[in-house]
Amino acid sequence: MRRGIRSARQSFRGCCLLLGWVGLLFFSTASHADAGAGSNGAISIAFGGDVTLGYHYQEYFDDQLAKGSTREQMLAYPFAEVKSVLKSADLAVVNLECPFTERGEKIPKNFNFRARPELVTALLQGGVAAVSLANNHLVDYGAVGLSDTLQTLESARLAHFGAGNTLREARRPAIIERQGIKLALLGYFCLGDHNIEPPEVVATDQRAGVAGHPSSLEVMKQMVRDDVVRARGSADLVIPFFHWGREGMHFPEPYQVELAHLAVDAGAAAVIGSHPHVLQGMELFRGAPIYYSLGNFVFGGNWDPKVKEAALISVRLSAAGYLSTRIIPIQINRHPEFPLQPFVLSGAAAETVMRHLATYSSGLGQMLPELVPWKN
Repeated sequence: MRRGIRSARQSFRGCCLLLGWVGLLFFSTASHADAGAGSNGAISIAFGGDVTLGYHYQEYFDDQLAKGSTREQMLAYPFAEVKSVLKSADLAVVNLECPFTERGEKIPKNFNFRARPELVTALLQGGVAAVSLANNHLVDYGAVGLSDTLQTLESARLAHFGAGNTLREARRPAIIERQGIKLALLGYFCLGDHNIEPPEVVATDQRAGVAGHPSSLEVMKQMVRDDVVRARGSADLVIPFFHWGREGMHFPEPYQVELAHLAVDAGAAAVIGSHPHVLQGMELFRGAPIYYSLGNFVFGGNWDPKVKEAALISVRLSAAGYLSTRIIPIQINRHPEFPLQPFVLSGAAAETVMRHLATYSSGLGQMLPELVPWKN
């Protein structure tokens, strides 16, 4: 009898895993699955993690030019293996973790990133249409670097949010309309009580910088609440993109959960996160998805990071709110053959990422239905 029950359980588990794997194959390979999402009153938004097009990527770019590659080839290179995923969505959004500038002086900190303005074309080639600027590297070369970045993005017609010449400007959402649905994107930088960044990273009423606060969670909570409520007055959907958490940690800190839940309570349709450079868990809170960290994406800050797994997500929403998530496991690097070029995973490698995500999510609230088949 026990053997029969065990066999039945194993069969049921195998069936669930098979269904999950079939679903994974579907959303990992159907590059045009969301292209017509707006036809039934819904849109799909693809989100990726941290993108640094300077530092090692700029070094690799120049090295390959010297070896005979063309500029066109190298501008297409970083997103070449994932652009079908980004372009199949109605909108693709990433965290831009470097200023586009050749001017300015380094502010005092551990690492300073920047990229030549011409490299903005790599984002356009890859299908990216909007970028969050609210992170700890956007002001690495001071206010002039931020100003050059804003000018570069404007010239490229790339929507941006999360930074500005004043805090008020940095808190202003990017309003984007797709398929008749109006979306407001907000960006924030907050590292809780583990902030090692200089104060000039964050904007004030008199200083350029990113939206956020260097130390006070209470100030952050009030800022997020006010901004989400205000944005709901001018958009159907509001999505905040946070740069938060501790690097290398797969589980969100309590303040991340608190801020995410507060944003949903204020009216956010979804919450996105980055900064830890690794994947963190996902949850469904009061009907809204929270993706605490998507990990790195095209990250020129490290030639060969130890953790190479990450994810893209495609979030499907109607004007009324959240509908579903597609999780696309990726690997961010194939160093040294194809450095700094993420690609979509399949087979056992993709299954491993899904299992990891389910594990990282198990201690949170309600698990996303898309992860349930991968739960241990």
